[in-house]
Amino acid sequence: MDPIMLPAPQVGPPLPGRGCACHECGFWAGPDGTGGPATVEPLCSGTNSDCSYCTCARAESGAPQGACRMCPIRCGSRTDITDWMRDVGGTLAFDDIVVPGSLPAGLPAFIPQVDGSAVTELDRELTWGAYAIGLRRVFSQARGDIYPRFRGQSVHEVLALRPRQRAVLTCYGTDPLVEAFWTRRRIGRLVERIAAMGWDLVLACNYSIYGNWPRVEHLINMRRSLMLAAEFAAAGVTTVPNLYWFRLEDLRRLADWAVAADPPAVAVNAQTVRENPNWDTWLLPGLSWLADNLPPTMPVIVTGLSRRDRIAQLVDLFGARLLLISQNAHQYALHGAVMGPNGREDRHARVADAFGSTVRYMASLLPERPTNIAGASVER
Repeated sequence: MDPIMLPAPQVGPPLPGRGCACHECGFWAGPDGTGGPATVEPLCSGTNSDCSYCTCARAESGAPQGACRMCPIRCGSRTDITDWMRDVGGTLAFDDIVVPGSLPAGLPAFIPQVDGSAVTELDRELTWGAYAIGLRRVFSQARGDIYPRFRGQSVHEVLALRPRQRAVLTCYGTDPLVEAFWTRRRIGRLVERIAAMGWDLVLACNYSIYGNWPRVEHLINMRRSLMLAAEFAAAGVTTVPNLYWFRLEDLRRLADWAVAADPPAVAVNAQTVRENPNWDTWLLPGLSWLADNLPPTMPVIVTGLSRRDRIAQLVDLFGARLLLISQNAHQYALHGAVMGPNGREDRHARVADAFGSTVRYMASLLPERPTNIAGASVER
């Protein structure tokens, strides 16, 4: 009788293969979906063809012990990769992540992002339903802490909002900013302190995915984006997770999670997609796939769009469940410019007048949100 072959016992969290070696990786699905001898979570179809890190110094025999010290990339060759796996919960699956809640009522389809100062002058003649500010206005990368003006105060007071106006925090920023937030969040209880400010909605951080990075960096960053959303939600604030992807398999996993977990909405950050090739070959196809595979009433929040043609494409995809957050109304207004049907127009207008004009124009590009969409209101 042939001996019964038992799987090797797993000690510690599953790990990626050193040097991006798929057969040694705990996450390789392989061509048939079953992976290899080291596979614990078959989540990945294989390495990135243009990865710049598979042959890094640490992957070579006899590499110096300090080779990983200044590297920002998480890969299987890191000396501390086990620590990073424990830091994300010992798994790269999404099954354990829960982001409950529903969007607050009264959110307008277009939400202008401002600089964190009181909105009194901007809103004097506008009386808009919600205002957003970015993470860098609240959290200092240099100090690793909340800025003093936001400590122990309601964000509604800091922004001088009117009754029933909503405050939205978009936790997007440069890689150093969001990495500093991740590192300091537990030491400084950042999530709990931000939740205590009284935000009506938080869009959780999105961690970057670049094509020349190791695949495990993609997997870790997708999980971290969802983890932070869950941490904010657990702290008592309505939170929307950010979706970022590189392959179709990523979209499938994210959509499956969204269907099962039923978050208040999903968000996609388009701020860094300026060139047409990236829009045409990556972001728009991914959004098109999500439009067909997310629940049909799940709101979708997109940040960073200002071009009329791109907004029209997303309206065609998502209809009245689309919400848009953009900085362009405030940025243009600071220079006396407005956005209109002919693009940017320099009118040397007063800041408040220019701001109001652009906000109304951007809102006109979006359909009103009917009451059968979660958190919707027919008010503009």
